[in-house]
Amino acid sequence: MHLRRHHQSGDLGWTGRITKQGDGTVSKLVYEAANTILTRTKQSFALKSWALKIAKRRGPWKARVALAPRLAMIMDAMLRDGNSFEA
Repeated sequence: MHLRRHHQSGDLGWTGRITKQGDGTVSKLVYEAANTILTRTKQSFALKSWALKIAKRRGPWKARVALAPRLAMIMDAMLRDGNSFEA
């Protein structure tokens, strides 16, 4: 799942824009998960609070798009390490 472009030169590394590589279905599902977190969950947790701050500054659509790659990275780490989500 490639949602963000990564660049590295020597010791410097940075994350770029969202790419269109990878499975489109997975990207859509991660976006829908981000949308659900912002619109349907009543429980407050750090990830939702972070996205709501972005929504307040930049709008709800940008917050959903910003939350999706972060969710993807968390899910990737959970699958890789065998951990469960801790809000």
